[in-house]
Amino acid sequence: MPRESQERVRLGMIGGGHGAFIGAVHRMAARLDDRYDLIAGALSSTPEKSVASGKELGLAPDRCYPTWQAMLDGEKAHPAADRIEAVSIVTPNPPHYEPAKAFAAAGFNVILDKPMVNTIEQAEDLLRTVRERNVVFAVTHNYCGYPLVKQARDMVAAGEIGEVRKVVVEYNQGWLAEKLEETGQKQADWRTDPARSGVGGCIGDIGSHCENLASYITGLEIERLCADLTSFIPGRRLDDDANLLLQFKGGARGVLFASQICVGGENDLRIRVWGTKGGLAWHQEDPNALLVHRLGAPDQVYRRANGYLGKAAARNTRIPSGHPEAFIEAFANIYCAVADAIRAGAGAKGPEQFDFPGVAEGARGVKFIHRTVESSHATEKWTRF
Repeated sequence: MPRESQERVRLGMIGGGHGAFIGAVHRMAARLDDRYDLIAGALSSTPEKSVASGKELGLAPDRCYPTWQAMLDGEKAHPAADRIEAVSIVTPNPPHYEPAKAFAAAGFNVILDKPMVNTIEQAEDLLRTVRERNVVFAVTHNYCGYPLVKQARDMVAAGEIGEVRKVVVEYNQGWLAEKLEETGQKQADWRTDPARSGVGGCIGDIGSHCENLASYITGLEIERLCADLTSFIPGRRLDDDANLLLQFKGGARGVLFASQICVGGENDLRIRVWGTKGGLAWHQEDPNALLVHRLGAPDQVYRRANGYLGKAAARNTRIPSGHPEAFIEAFANIYCAVADAIRAGAGAKGPEQFDFPGVAEGARGVKFIHRTVESSHATEKWTRF
């Protein structure tokens, strides 16, 4: 990855304490390219666990905070050259909004796991705060970080497949095919609880990735959608299966489906895009290949780390072709782009200048979840976005 070496960004983390999967992923991503130092944390909703998790990670005792409020106050009290520059928030969904707004309002840069917040009103408020305070704000839709996703985006933007006509994006998992939440499994427990997950279950958890990926690659905006959300497991309070028809501005059509009850599905995210001159296909479980169709010509397979790829794909590649690069690296690409934006002083313009999902994309994702739920419950299914 040909990025210049720069002073590390001083990072704090909220959530992601002992035993947390996604917190560990974020920490690995932040350190992979030596761009961050984790120096502070409020790593659990339980103060004792929060402090213990910080000590376990080797944080200084006075930077192991019992709560995020204590971390905000404590870091503001440090001299500017010593306090954190950015905070990474990796908690379950409901605790996103308050710390994200508070840190952004205090002038700290924010890296936030998706979905950004639980309500459209919170999303709009956060959007205003970020723009008013001019801070760098990222939402970690990590699939945007894959090199060949960036290649696909550049090819669509350059008109290589012509005008986009149809998009099919899907994400199939099987881990909730049984009522796992009744076993005490932590991830299943909060993801199926409306009080903690918000209005969407599967559609918020993985369907939001589908929406983001389709938007990122094609640049298309949803105009109307028609949704059918189902809870196949008796007693489950949120959807575990989602099927949508999409109408995009300009006339393109789309199909989006996501499910967590497809037995055998692991992280089967894939997207296909067809235009007037060709098409593209990418599969997250085989992320180093991009299938390219061209009208009247043989299919081609583009592979990561080859000289025929564009600048964006090359910039987000670390190792030679033939060596797999995947999930952690895609997260790290977002963290690197955020570090570049912070060091450049890009503020709220960081996402558009440095190619990572920002507060606007996060707000759109929250709106997508809510419009999908509205459509599924409505008598008149087609819902304006």
